[in-house]
Amino acid sequence: MSADNSRLDALLPLRNLCNSVKCSRDRVRDGESNECSGMFSLSNFWEILNEAVKSASQEATKLSVMFSKPPLPSEEGCVKIAESVQKSVLTLTTVYFWLPKSQGITLRKTVRDATVEALDGLAQLLEVLLSSPGESLSQEQLMSTGGVWAACDQFNQLPKDNRSAVLSVLTSCVGLVKDALEEMQQALAEAQDPFGDVLDDDDDDEADARGNQDTYWSESDRQLIAQCQGLMKASGASLRKLSSAVRNNGRLDREENIAQLDDLADAAKEISPSVDDLALSLYPPVERSAVEMNVCKLACVLKKVLEITRSSHVCVEADVSWVEFLSGAVEHNLEKIRSLLRHCGS
Repeated sequence: MSADNSRLDALLPLRNLCNSVKCSRDRVRDGESNECSGMFSLSNFWEILNEAVKSASQEATKLSVMFSKPPLPSEEGCVKIAESVQKSVLTLTTVYFWLPKSQGITLRKTVRDATVEALDGLAQLLEVLLSSPGESLSQEQLMSTGGVWAACDQFNQLPKDNRSAVLSVLTSCVGLVKDALEEMQQALAEAQDPFGDVLDDDDDDEADARGNQDTYWSESDRQLIAQCQGLMKASGASLRKLSSAVRNNGRLDREENIAQLDDLADAAKEISPSVDDLALSLYPPVERSAVEMNVCKLACVLKKVLEITRSSHVCVEADVSWVEFLSGAVEHNLEKIRSLLRHCGS
């Protein structure tokens, strides 16, 4: 019994460390940055942050190696490694909080998410070690250690300023809209009956189901879908043109310009979910009231994005024409869809 107590005493520093890492993770996830009272150097921030991340990764490696084979480290050894890991965690969280909101909300969120992921990986590693102390290196321990490494390595690929962070968001949005459009086009091209592959022709009941319009697109459905695809394509075009404008014209010289980039990212992030909602409502059975609601929602989102773009510094004189063209395209598609819906309902 005394041996068990001694073992628990030895692990106590690691249990305390695990709780501390979780608290740090939650504080980063939910906390606010310190307001910058003087000049802030983004390049210096990244240099110090990368060193802090490197240190955290190295400490995780030392921790994992120490517990990779029997016997269990001594209480003194556990205290020493816990203090060393705790120091690296404190440094990482402190440096993160140096990044002020004035450098960009989008950038800060990107760095915050990466920091939370690294701390969460470290907490998971500690939980694995505490669940099977003194045993040989397990697959779970290897995976947890690798998870910390991967979370730390991703810092090298993070955008280094708010323009790059916003471009990363826009690139992701472009990809999501493209995927939704391609899935819809593939479903239309594969068969008249999009559920044909799950129905058995030899079964009379299921064959009767094919005659049910709830399981396939009618010709009027396809006409409606074709017009809705026009609105979805306008979504992708808007995101691509906005990305180009941000890349070429986005500026970081004033807090106002940085904030405008954040506004563009926030508005653009609403496009993909709206496209998905519209696409889902177009699958049979097509409920026209749902289609109309989702079409109107997507059109409103696109108009908002284009309006914010038009009033921001990324829209120079040469960009006005495409903003106006796409605004017209959105309105044109909206009216065509409404016309089809009225015709179908009459």
